[in-house]
Amino acid sequence: MSRLGSIGARLYRGEVGYDFVGKRKLWYGVSILITITAILGLVVQGLNMGIEFKGGLVVTTPKTSVSAEQAREVAEDVSGHLPIVQELGTGGLRIQISDVGTGEADRITGELAQELKVPAGDLNADIVGPSWGEQIANKAWTGLGIFMVLVVVYLAIAFEWRMALAALVALIHDITITVGIYALVGFEVTPGTVIGLLTILGYSLYDTVVVFDSLKESSRGITKQTRWTYSEVANRSINGTLVRSINTTVVALLPVAGLLFIGGGVLGAGMLNDISLSLFVGLAAGAYSSIFIATPLVADLKEREPQMKALRKRVLAKRAQAAAKGESGVESAVDEEGHGPEDESEDAAPAGAVVGPRRQPARGRGKRR
Repeated sequence: MSRLGSIGARLYRGEVGYDFVGKRKLWYGVSILITITAILGLVVQGLNMGIEFKGGLVVTTPKTSVSAEQAREVAEDVSGHLPIVQELGTGGLRIQISDVGTGEADRITGELAQELKVPAGDLNADIVGPSWGEQIANKAWTGLGIFMVLVVVYLAIAFEWRMALAALVALIHDITITVGIYALVGFEVTPGTVIGLLTILGYSLYDTVVVFDSLKESSRGITKQTRWTYSEVANRSINGTLVRSINTTVVALLPVAGLLFIGGGVLGAGMLNDISLSLFVGLAAGAYSSIFIATPLVADLKEREPQMKALRKRVLAKRAQAAAKGESGVESAVDEEGHGPEDESEDAAPAGAVVGPRRQPARGRGKRR
């Protein structure tokens, strides 16, 4: 078995682990700091909305020896507006000029062909109206709202409302960070960006549902025992699915990174940049939120229930009693070193919960005569 597989097996059995839930205030603080930074980026920097949303003229040239900087200067002189020029993988250029009307577009196209020494018939000019971009934005917001409602309803039915609320908070966290990164980096927001944002919602939800499913099974009948609090069971569920979450996230990030750094950076495909950046940031944020936000938040909400408060009191009382008697059979579910308890009590663990190794009585090598 590989080293990673061995660690995953030990995490699943509860032999090792990290106290994610116990240190949840730290991760809440980190998440709040990242979210505030993203919001400040949106407020100060703003989004670089693409021409599809603002309207204007898009001119694509065939393969040319003119550099992007030269084309940018020519387009600015001809149009009087600050253009956006991108190099295409074919060797051509894509020139975007915002706030250009239909009557002005023909003149600008002709002058560009003359200044760039390209036949006017070889230039591909498209005029985009701002109303079309407004329709796209409205449909994107509508799709996002419908998705959020369906997610909350499904999770409330399949699990419970606390898990639905935690998943919704994690989704909002992921979208905010992704949009904030777009603002800070200055990437252009295009329909491809909208597609990427809607796509990451499913990926972000996947890891969260996996942990929630494990937690649901592990916490079944939890009030009938006195070994574990709900927070400790939630923490074991995170550790038990940790390697799986890391593996699925890394496997998903590798091809997206290829799109972002090779397809967008090397080949210069603008649409690949738009989709891949949102996917890359969203996948990473989704894996983070499912581990450090969603499940700890569920534990916080569940611990407020009277039944869980009573359970915590019973668990702590039994541990204090065992400590007073000098017994070590009942310990914290995950101590500072990350080791699970060595159970010697007669209380049954929750159904589906994974317990640590048990101490076996020493056996003699032979019988005394």
